[in-house]
Amino acid sequence: MEPWEKWLDRKEYPFRSRYFELPMGRMHYVDEGEADHAVVMVHGNPAWSYTYRHLITCLSNEYRCIAMDHIGFGFSDKPTAWDYLPEHHAANLEQFLKHLDLPSITLVVGDWGGPIGLSYAVKHPDKIASVIITNTWMWSVKGVMHYEMFSGFMGGAIGRMLIKRYNFFVKVLMKQMFRARISPSVHQHYIAPLNRPDDRKGCWTFPREIIGSSPWLAQLWNQREAIAQKPALIAWGNKDIAFRDIELARWKSLFTNPEVYAYDNAGHFVQEELGDELCRLARRHLENVKA
Repeated sequence: MEPWEKWLDRKEYPFRSRYFELPMGRMHYVDEGEADHAVVMVHGNPAWSYTYRHLITCLSNEYRCIAMDHIGFGFSDKPTAWDYLPEHHAANLEQFLKHLDLPSITLVVGDWGGPIGLSYAVKHPDKIASVIITNTWMWSVKGVMHYEMFSGFMGGAIGRMLIKRYNFFVKVLMKQMFRARISPSVHQHYIAPLNRPDDRKGCWTFPREIIGSSPWLAQLWNQREAIAQKPALIAWGNKDIAFRDIELARWKSLFTNPEVYAYDNAGHFVQEELGDELCRLARRHLENVKA
């Protein structure tokens, strides 16, 4: 029995576990449904493929739905010697998608899944049929006080101590990033994969790299024209304490004719908070992409 079988709600997450071998460890993923067109869902911090469970259930009757856990998250290995830099997570994703050899992809991204997932998109635009953007970014925010302060604190010595010793990001900060109250059962599914202090290196590295990975993020934005003409759906939580109207405006300016939906009843974790509504939007978007 795997350790998570003790706490995982199989009614919520009934998917078969699969693994892809990487040099630093095993990457866990789910691959549900059979179709030529794949919906690849890329999570951020401190989430894992569980955050896309509603979307996978909703879409897998018509599309191939793939959601991985980044190394250090969910059911993937959590090596202490690896550096967990976002650009190396992106390299892992690129290897993974090369292995799957998918002919047509809709990328669904949020939080750090934005730059990690869209790094693949700007390198391989021929593989990308469309993108679905939830609260995220893919450009340097160096010099922006809003991000400098958060990255400096949560990515510094105090933040690292709080995350490593107390799982602070998941237990405290994550709850504040929801517009609505998160149920104890759902919250436990984010706490449990990072239950041991030695498993939290990925969680405390990401805040530091909001500023630390500025050159890589700037490089991504410089390649944005590769995806500017792609069909895009933007589903945005207006009550996010991380990403604001200014970030939404930048996304709207990038894509030629994006579908944009902003919600006052959603915060940072749109995949959790919108539920069936995100499913409806995604289904209609995918039908238009197929047409």
